[in-house]
Order: sequence, then C-alpha cells, then structure tokens
Amino acid sequence: QVLLVESGGGLVQAGGSLRLSCEVSGSLVRYSHMGWLRQAPGEERNLVAGITRLGTIYADSVKGRFTVSRDNAKHTLDLQMNNLRPEDNAVYYCNVSGHWGPGTEVTVSS
Repeated sequence: QVLLVESGGGLVQAGGSLRLSCEVSGSLVRYSHMGWLRQAPGEERNLVAGITRLGTIYADSVKGRFTVSRDNAKHTLDLQMNNLRPEDNAVYYCNVSGHWGPGTEVTVSS
C-alpha cells in the first residue's frame, strides 16, 4: 500500500509563492506516473501538473508559474507555485499511480 501525505499549503497573498510537498511511503523509483491535482469548492478535481515517462505536463492555467519535480532520494513529489492568483484557491492532492493523499489547502488572497 502506498501512503501519501501532502504538506506546504496555507494562506498567501496574490503574487506570492508556495511549495507543496508530497511524501511517499516507500520508493518512488517504481512509479512512472504521478502528479498534482486540485479541487476548488463545487468543482471537479483537475490535473495541475504531472510527471510521466514522456516528461512533465501542466494545465494551461499554471504553465510558466508552477513547476513539478520528483526527488527519488527523498521520496517526495513537489510542486513549486509562483505568482499565485486567487483562482488557484483549492485543495491540492498528490496522486502516485492511482493512490491519493488527503490533500492540502491553498488560499490566495487578493
């Protein structure tokens, strides 16, 4: 069983930055597909950024502002979020090969 725990969420002003981290139990090396998704109130959960065998992918709304990375040595999947906007408000979830973390909330004040 894969256990995921997200951290790094919080309250930030528009234009600010946050770095989310997803700690994964066990080795990350075995997993080729992982990513971050987010869900705003009343909306569906959507992909923000992901890592696949072919590289990284980003939602159009975050391209140039967010960067996803993995650290196999630390067993973490990270999401660096810069120039945050109020529309980035959501609960952010880590997903590794179909397994979910409990989420971490990001609130951006205007």
